[in-house]
Amino acid sequence: MLRYAAHFLARGCVVGIPTDTLYGLAADPFNLAAVDEIYRVKGRPETRALPILVNSLEQAMLLARETPQNFVRLAQEFWPGALTLVAEAATRLPLKVTANTGRIAVRWPGSEVVRRLIAEFDGPITGTSANISGFPACSNAEQVMKQLGDRLPLVLDGGETGAALPSTIVELHGDAWKIIREGAIPVTEIERALK
Repeated sequence: MLRYAAHFLARGCVVGIPTDTLYGLAADPFNLAAVDEIYRVKGRPETRALPILVNSLEQAMLLARETPQNFVRLAQEFWPGALTLVAEAATRLPLKVTANTGRIAVRWPGSEVVRRLIAEFDGPITGTSANISGFPACSNAEQVMKQLGDRLPLVLDGGETGAALPSTIVELHGDAWKIIREGAIPVTEIERALK
């Protein structure tokens, strides 16, 4: 099934996938037509960078222009897991993926399905939430089908994710950092890791 999903990704399609937090929309972040398709599927304005899912710290570091000390520290502490790190994007990443901000949101989820899909596809994938913009995020494939079924060629059913919260998002600028969204990882744990 994962090989089948990877074929869809290679063809520029968007696929619904379970993660360790909520269901996400996977596509090839280097394929501009696929990135356009995500925005179409979500009905989302192109003002926010698309989160990118990786399956190693090395893969994440290739996507960022620079990885400040805090980036590595937080990644080693919380990855794989529900932490999204925002940093300067590497120049090889299409500007469209960054919503023209030049910044990247990257995460290594603690999900076997995602890890294996990235390995099968042989590259990072997008991981924006699988929902229509402004609608609730989905924690099972049935909810994804209800919202987006007619817009997606494939939804991988990994059952209920069991997560009520999205990932916590931390933005890094050199040594400075700030919480953009508190999610599954409490702010206190982020502060403790950065002390």
